[in-house]
Amino acid sequence: MYTKDGFYTRKAAPQRVQRYQCASCRGSFSFQSFQTTYWLKKPRLLPLIFHRVLACSAYRQIARELNVSHTTVMRQAERLGRHCLLFQEQFRKRAVLNEPLVVDGFESFEYSQFYPCHFHLAVGAKSHFFYAFTDSELRRKGKMTAWQKRRRADLEEQHGRPDPKSIEKEMAELLDLVPHRGTVELRSDEHPAYPRAIRRSGISANHSVTSSKATRTARNPLFPVNLLDLLIRHSSSNHKRETIAFSKRRQNGAEKLAILQVWRNFLKSFSERKGGPTPAQRLELVDRKLTVREVLKKRLFVSRTALPERLERYYRRTIETRLIPNGRTHRLRFAD
Repeated sequence: MYTKDGFYTRKAAPQRVQRYQCASCRGSFSFQSFQTTYWLKKPRLLPLIFHRVLACSAYRQIARELNVSHTTVMRQAERLGRHCLLFQEQFRKRAVLNEPLVVDGFESFEYSQFYPCHFHLAVGAKSHFFYAFTDSELRRKGKMTAWQKRRRADLEEQHGRPDPKSIEKEMAELLDLVPHRGTVELRSDEHPAYPRAIRRSGISANHSVTSSKATRTARNPLFPVNLLDLLIRHSSSNHKRETIAFSKRRQNGAEKLAILQVWRNFLKSFSERKGGPTPAQRLELVDRKLTVREVLKKRLFVSRTALPERLERYYRRTIETRLIPNGRTHRLRFAD
């Protein structure tokens, strides 16, 4: 319970902000404490950055357009990522799987091309609902020059080698993030780690396999996740195959992927050409297509949302990059 306790004025709209006092602890707070723009000097930027992050713009490009520092854009993108993690979590447990589940991973990299990584995706075969994602470190592979092999060896000696079972472990964790009942009809490509991941997760699954070399048309059983791969690369500057906008940390890549997840599930129509309901509408999680302003309408508190351990790590920014061992985490006292 709380009561009104005056107001304060500011330059940004609304200029007059109501203050309250808690009847229990007698502490005071304002209406702004319940807004996603709390403590922001330029609250108008948040929805603009949401759109531009999904328009394949890099942080410095967005900063030039909005006439702000690129670090402002970066930190507000981080805030958006945390908010979207909480927004998606409100619906994750309600989205109990009642359709085939399609899983796959797309490859990107962090810091440099000596540090490739996988983002594992789980998508509904009928609804195209983007259920969950996890990430894995990879060891650089493929054709390399003699210098590149020496460089990789030097980096591994200094910073260690990625876990060779990372894909198996993270795919198992991905399956655990998807609410389901009974036996799951699971579709994937021929990656050898996936059967081991299914056994590790302990779920009961009828696992069907499709060659990754099969034509990627709508008739392909893996089409829903192939389409999501395409949307991610098309909409995110950090996942282009040749780019200077790559993520310096997997943590940043996960935050931008959380923004895309909410956009794909709640804002984007099922079909680009034909329109239609969003994936969330097809699962009857919402009754209409949402807007960015509706997604950002109110602040969500992690203290009131029980996040799974993996999503908690994304929220707290504790996903480590080997070459940035002291990466900034999210430990602000009043930001929960």
